[in-house]
Amino acid sequence: MINFLQSLTLFEIIFLIIGFIGQGLFASRFIVQWLYSERKKESSIPISFWYLSIFGGIGLLIYAISRKDPVIITGQLFGIMIYTRNLILIYKKNEKNK
Repeated sequence: MINFLQSLTLFEIIFLIIGFIGQGLFASRFIVQWLYSERKKESSIPISFWYLSIFGGIGLLIYAISRKDPVIITGQLFGIMIYTRNLILIYKKNEKNK
């Protein structure tokens, strides 16, 4: 692993860090959702879940673009659109209920 890291350029290291941060954010959304549901004593998704999904997805998308990986790029683009749409629906519903 050390040899691998030493072989990377600064550019590659920056995108590797962005990818790890994106993956960390993306994975943390499940912990956030689990703890939120435990607190409510029912399965529920907090708004923070969608923000973590978007920002994690953006980090992974940036990394995928740097790697020129069309599979991950496509998956993240569609995911980010869906996560954003869920936030729009939540905010529209909250506006209606005011």
